[in-house]
Amino acid sequence: MLRSLASLVLLLVCGSAIATTTGVAFVHGTGQQTDAYNDYWQPAMVNSVRQGLSNQANYVVINCDFSQYMWASAAAGCLATQLTSFISSKHIDDLVVITHSNGGNVMRWILSNPTYDSRYPAIIKSVRWVNAIAPSSAGTPLANAVMAGNIFEAAVGWLLGYQNDAVRQQQTSWMAVYNANNLLGTAGRPALPKGFWDVVGTDVTFAPWNSDAYCGGYTLNVGLEVTKAWLSSCADGFIECSSATAAGSLWFYDHNSLGGKTLSHNQSRRACFGLDTVLRNDL
Repeated sequence: MLRSLASLVLLLVCGSAIATTTGVAFVHGTGQQTDAYNDYWQPAMVNSVRQGLSNQANYVVINCDFSQYMWASAAAGCLATQLTSFISSKHIDDLVVITHSNGGNVMRWILSNPTYDSRYPAIIKSVRWVNAIAPSSAGTPLANAVMAGNIFEAAVGWLLGYQNDAVRQQQTSWMAVYNANNLLGTAGRPALPKGFWDVVGTDVTFAPWNSDAYCGGYTLNVGLEVTKAWLSSCADGFIECSSATAAGSLWFYDHNSLGGKTLSHNQSRRACFGLDTVLRNDL
C-alpha cells in the first residue's frame, strides 16, 4: 500500500511538472567489480530491466571496490563519481537505483550523509527511490563467522570475500553502531530523504529435482543452502529477512510477488522467476 501511494504521488507530481528524464543505475554488492554487467548482474537481468525506460540507453552498471568500508573513496566515492557522470552525461533527473546486498549500505551512506561529499546533494536530488534487493541493512551473522574464522571459506568466499573491510563492516554488532549513529532509515532514526524499498528473499531452493534450483547457477544455490545453517529460517542463504527489512520500507517478500517462488541471495541479482519484469515495470 505504501509503495502504491508513493507511486501515485510521483505520477501526480510528474504530471504537473516539466517532463523528466528517467535513468536506472545497477549497484552491485560486496566485492571489487570491473565488469559487473557480465559478472555480477549478467546481461539477461540488465537488458530486461532497462526495457522499462523510454530511452533504453539511460542506464549505468556500477563498477567499484565494495570490499572497502562503505564511506571509502573506492566505495561511496567511486559510486558518487560514476553516478554523477551518468546523471550529467544523460541529463537524468529521475534516477531509480537498484542495489543488491551491501550495495544498499553504500547507497544508504550517500543518502544519509549529504554533507560528507559535495557530490552527494545532487545525486540525492536526482534519485526517485532506491530498490534495495536483499540489503544487508542490519548485517549478517555470516560476516561475524568469517571474521571469527569459524566458517569454511569455500562456502562464503565467492559471496563475501575473506575478512576484508566490507565483511568487517557487515558484522551485526558493527552495523548496529552504524545504524544508530551514521545511517538513516532504521527504527528510531530519521527517515532517509528518498524511498528505500526492500525486496526480500526468504529461502534457498537446492534440491536437484527442482528446476527452480538451477536459476542463477545450481552450485551457487547449494553453497547458499550450506551457509543458511548459520542463519534464521527466513533467509536467502546470506541475509536474514530481519536484516533485509531493517532500513527503509518493505516493498515485497519474494513469494508474494513472484508466484510463490523464493529467491536465494544469488538469484536476486539474476533474471529469475520474473524479478526482472517486476523491476522493469517499476521504471
